[in-house]
Amino acid sequence: MAEKLRVFLVFFFFLLKPVFSQPDEFYFSGFQDAVNITLYGAAEIEENGLLKLTNTTLRVLGHAFYSSPIKFKDNSSHKSSSFSTCFAFAMVPEYAELGGHGLAFTLSPSKELTGALPSQYLGLLNASDMGNSTNHIFAVEFDTVQDFEFGDKNDNHVGIDMNSLKSNASATAEYFLENSTKEVLNLKSGEVIQAWIDYDSAKNRIDVRLSPSSQKPKSPILSFDVDLSSILNDAMYVGFSSSTGLLASSHYILGWSFNMSGEAKSLSLSSLPLLPGPKKNHTALIVSVSVSAFCLMFLVIAIACYLIKQMKNADVIEEWELDVGPHRFSYEELKKATRGFRDKELLGFGGFGKVYKGTLPNTNTQVAVKRISHESKQGLREFASEISSIGLLRHRNLVQLLGWCRRRGDLLLVYDFMPNGSLDKYLFDEPKAILTWEQRYRIIKGVASGLLYLHEEWEKTVIHRDIKAGNVLLDCELNGRLGDFGLAKLYEHGSNPSTTRVVGTLGYLAPELTRTGKPTTSSDVFAFGALLLEVVCGRRPIEPKALPEELILVDWVWDRWKVGAVLDAVDPRLNGEFDEIEALVVVKLGLMCSNNAAEARPTMRQVVRYLEGEIALPQVVAAPDAYDGKKGNTGGGGSNGPQFEDFVHSYPNSSYLEKVSNWSSAGDDGDVDIDIEAGSTSPLSGRGDGG
Repeated sequence: MAEKLRVFLVFFFFLLKPVFSQPDEFYFSGFQDAVNITLYGAAEIEENGLLKLTNTTLRVLGHAFYSSPIKFKDNSSHKSSSFSTCFAFAMVPEYAELGGHGLAFTLSPSKELTGALPSQYLGLLNASDMGNSTNHIFAVEFDTVQDFEFGDKNDNHVGIDMNSLKSNASATAEYFLENSTKEVLNLKSGEVIQAWIDYDSAKNRIDVRLSPSSQKPKSPILSFDVDLSSILNDAMYVGFSSSTGLLASSHYILGWSFNMSGEAKSLSLSSLPLLPGPKKNHTALIVSVSVSAFCLMFLVIAIACYLIKQMKNADVIEEWELDVGPHRFSYEELKKATRGFRDKELLGFGGFGKVYKGTLPNTNTQVAVKRISHESKQGLREFASEISSIGLLRHRNLVQLLGWCRRRGDLLLVYDFMPNGSLDKYLFDEPKAILTWEQRYRIIKGVASGLLYLHEEWEKTVIHRDIKAGNVLLDCELNGRLGDFGLAKLYEHGSNPSTTRVVGTLGYLAPELTRTGKPTTSSDVFAFGALLLEVVCGRRPIEPKALPEELILVDWVWDRWKVGAVLDAVDPRLNGEFDEIEALVVVKLGLMCSNNAAEARPTMRQVVRYLEGEIALPQVVAAPDAYDGKKGNTGGGGSNGPQFEDFVHSYPNSSYLEKVSNWSSAGDDGDVDIDIEAGSTSPLSGRGDGG
């Protein structure tokens, strides 16, 4: 009876013991009774059986090896034997998502690994023995820090290392699902992961598999063909190495099986020791309360700032605005329409400010929004003038003002959107398209009709004061529409306009403006004459880069007229495809309108009738300077009429032209706005599509 009891106790003892009796095979489901595990460095076994290789201390290493060496080579062939291992591990970083280096399954000729360093060396080697064939180190690393020195592919990888930390083969930590699709495994997630490493000596192949479950996947995530015979000694120690660096992580081994004679037994994750939960302390409570208080205070301040900003940004309507039409938009509505006035919506800019393309949110109507800059000389007075004039005008050849907005210093006008931009883009430099003669003649007649409406057909006389190709906009059918009424002046019919400020663009300014400073319908006609000539010739009124005799467009056309070769001045890009009679009418009208003497110019009603063929043009055209008294001509001017200096003032001298040349090379259209009262000029770049 005693003998039977003794045999039973011995059998029971071996059932409890976690290590199999076979020398080349063992199985640990936890390490609480693992007397044959040797620990080095920071490695320790916790009470519940967890093997903890490192803690959250910086720059430490930890080793855990099976105490006895294992024979890896056959005495006769000296070829490495096959082996298989399986283990469950977890990495719990001090700071989530940052990682803290990693751990490695290791075959080593020694348990001590003397001279090994922490951090990127994983407690295996050091800088001086990297790559030495005498190391006889084989490892499969599980690394959470990307080290460029060793060519790591990322900060979540598995690598096969031989005598070096520069992996011979590596792959992102993944596992195969049952449907053979890959799923990424986050090594630093703090979750338990099971790894299988199998070496087949017959095929000379290493396979590595990973899974968050107890079942071994069918396919490896990393395979490498190699004969380990030259790497491994006859007897090797089997175990794990781990380290931390400037980033720390607790590295755990929960269970381990190893087999030299077949496939290692997989672990049942549910039967393994549990990982420690988060430490309980009051720091989190204190931090949460502090953060909540701070957030509440911040919210109160933010609400207060928002309310103050809303009050500051609120549209304030002054008395004079109540009498101004048409529709008044809110600032937020226009800001939303132009997507915050972003640069991608910018159509053009100049001395007046910027023009943006917008879409009204309620109607999806495309508009052009002119935002007058704070520094612009076109201030509240001109702003109110434009609203008062164009806002009430209705003509098919005028750009329609849809509404306006004012918010403190921001002045905004909302126009019909003109998809084809301004006329100057089709005439000068390298135009986007060449306008046919029929299109040009239709544009000329349309602008003339619109200007006649301004001068005579509306209830008041509107003097535009800035007629030029850049302010003629083209709709979707390339019909001309006159826009940009920021400089417009309204007068009662028959009244005597007066002003002390001369504004406009060089080349379009009537000579008398520089002397009297009084804009008239005749000064508009002068500018229209310059427009006629630039449309028919495809050239600017002043060409700084042209030959001296071609510098002033009207002089050059007049020279062509005198020698009977005026058709040579027609835009050569038309390739001769134009109506000669209509071209002669336009040139002749351009010269008549460009006369230095205001009384010698036709009215816009006469211009329209000439263009429509209702009346015949005069047979003789006077020279533009025929009435300049200083030249001895008496053609109605006399000493009291317009003087030759008036003509000179309309065009710059040679030094000034040099400045204009610089501006034209920098800007889009070469136009220069001039304000004689202010004594300054401002170059303009491309104008917007809304006037």
